[in-house]
Amino acid sequence: MTLAAAAPVPAVDARVELTIRGLILGGLITLVFTAANVYLGLKVGLTFASSIPAAVISMAVLRMFRSTSIFENNIVQTVASAAGTLSSIIFVLPGLVMVGWWSGHIPFWQTFAVCAVGGVLGVMYTIPLRRALVTESDLPYPEGVAAAEVLKVGVGSRAHEAKAAAEGRAGLMAVLWGAIASGGFAVIAAMKLFASEAGAYFRIGQGATGLNLSLSFALLGAGHLVGLQVGMAMLVGLVFSWGVAVPLLTNLHPHAGAAADLATSTWSHQVRFIGAGAIGASSLWTLGKLGRPVIGGIRSSLAASAKTFGGQGADLPRTERDIPLPLVGLICLLTLAPLAALLTVFLHGGPLAALTVPLVAGAVLYIVVAGFLVAAVCGFMAGLIGSSNSPVSGLAILAVLGAGVLLLVLAGHAAGPGGQAALVAFALFVTAILLSVATIANDNLQDLKTGQLVDATPWRQQVALVVGVFMGSLVIPPVIDLLNRAYGFAGASHFGHATLANALPAPQATLISALAKGVITGQLDWSLIGVGVLVGIVLIVADEALRASKRGSVPPLAVGLGIYLPSSTTAFVVVGAVCGWLYDRWAERLPNREGAKRLGVLLASGLIVGESLWGVALAGLIVATGRGEPLAVVGDGFAKVAVWVGLATFAAITAGLYRWISGVAQRQG
Repeated sequence: MTLAAAAPVPAVDARVELTIRGLILGGLITLVFTAANVYLGLKVGLTFASSIPAAVISMAVLRMFRSTSIFENNIVQTVASAAGTLSSIIFVLPGLVMVGWWSGHIPFWQTFAVCAVGGVLGVMYTIPLRRALVTESDLPYPEGVAAAEVLKVGVGSRAHEAKAAAEGRAGLMAVLWGAIASGGFAVIAAMKLFASEAGAYFRIGQGATGLNLSLSFALLGAGHLVGLQVGMAMLVGLVFSWGVAVPLLTNLHPHAGAAADLATSTWSHQVRFIGAGAIGASSLWTLGKLGRPVIGGIRSSLAASAKTFGGQGADLPRTERDIPLPLVGLICLLTLAPLAALLTVFLHGGPLAALTVPLVAGAVLYIVVAGFLVAAVCGFMAGLIGSSNSPVSGLAILAVLGAGVLLLVLAGHAAGPGGQAALVAFALFVTAILLSVATIANDNLQDLKTGQLVDATPWRQQVALVVGVFMGSLVIPPVIDLLNRAYGFAGASHFGHATLANALPAPQATLISALAKGVITGQLDWSLIGVGVLVGIVLIVADEALRASKRGSVPPLAVGLGIYLPSSTTAFVVVGAVCGWLYDRWAERLPNREGAKRLGVLLASGLIVGESLWGVALAGLIVATGRGEPLAVVGDGFAKVAVWVGLATFAAITAGLYRWISGVAQRQG
């Protein structure tokens, strides 16, 4: 919809939209889903978008109120959507534990401020981007469109109340049964009766390779949501990583020992950096393609703001009413004060205290400028492949490289050898704030697409998202602290009840910490990143050629993710993508094919929610009991049997769930 073509709307809008009860319900959902996402992100390096399950829960709860509306339910999912994005801060913050800067506990107020300050900036930055990337863009926004469809079905017109109620109940049951199945499997896996992973490694010449599968319904659900195109791109990355790079590098540098140790060590210390380079090159390409539409969108936003302040706001269509740009600019300026204070407190009393002024000034400028750029890239990627799959961690890699180089320029020699560790920590802290900006930008535009499709008011959604930012910022610090005490993070000095066997991989945080150390100490092997950049360029050329010939696409960022995420993560995302594609093909034969597809999306969301929430509950049990495996009923001797039992049960449950949801879809058709 363009500004000129839209019809006028009344100046007074009394409909039920931005309500106190909606904000409270959205906040409560945010607390629960944020906790789930923090665990999922630390375990497998992925988070899920909570908009769709939040919309279903909202419709079930608010149906008790006669005055509710589709717009109020949209506000609830907008608030709750912060759970799927702001929790991505765990891609960086655990690095401060890994490098030894934080120990014993995760400081609440610093972590809260990182999330809140960065999140507010992320909301503000996306406001001038909305027209370019939502209103005047043909990006598909898969999750935004799906959420809008769920809202339309759940709160349909009174003429179709019975049908809408039936479809709403079916959707809620899909989420609940998905959550019960995934959570139940995870509980039995925690009892050690089912294996949670299965894999094999073997020698190839003097080298080695292999594959590891994580029997995770959360990953299966994530794969269903990302779709076949992204799933196949991740498969390309997986094949490149474990079928080409690992065998080649292990044969070039052979070592004695177990094949698994050699293969995983080579992947962790070499191949992942190739993936980082590929993601960096792909991100820069995406950013370059956004220049013209972003400038046009800003001009359009300024024109709309001029109308509002000129008393012509009533002439603007509902879907064009943003928070005015002058107010956006003022909020951004006001945010700089707590941002500078946060950075100053971080440096206070440390080895870099004497360099506080130049470091804080440089960091603030870097966050302000780079933040807008990453917001644009994240918004584009959210529109292309969805919030759940946007590789914000890939942008975090670019951000930490930029922060490291900047800090070396500002304080490298003055800091001295003793200040290197502090510079590494400060680089991670700056990157964490920048990532908060990126993740909220990643989510906000997806929500605004949903709002556009249901005729919502953008400024009300933007206010709701700020509320979600603060709610998520309140729950993230204690959940990270709980998981740190229960499990610990791989590569860190563990304490309390955490053991190496239980340590959460925190894959992105591990990689980003290594990059920060490498840049600051001068020990980073830039050649591997350079190879990754070349791989990224090849992927970009191939993708553009495929698009030009209309033969499909191989998203370069998705391939990069497939290279640097563990095979245990990538493999089952690919399986989930294939399962989702097969289900959607079957759904195409039904009269109610769109409704059938929505049920598949809701089932996948439930699979993610159930396992993730159980992970947080298990962390509480570990802390409470003081045992690393509090529910184990068998010993390690049962492990081989548990693998086959787990595989068979996982396959049976997957087939059963898809068969059940297919039957529900047929009955609705």
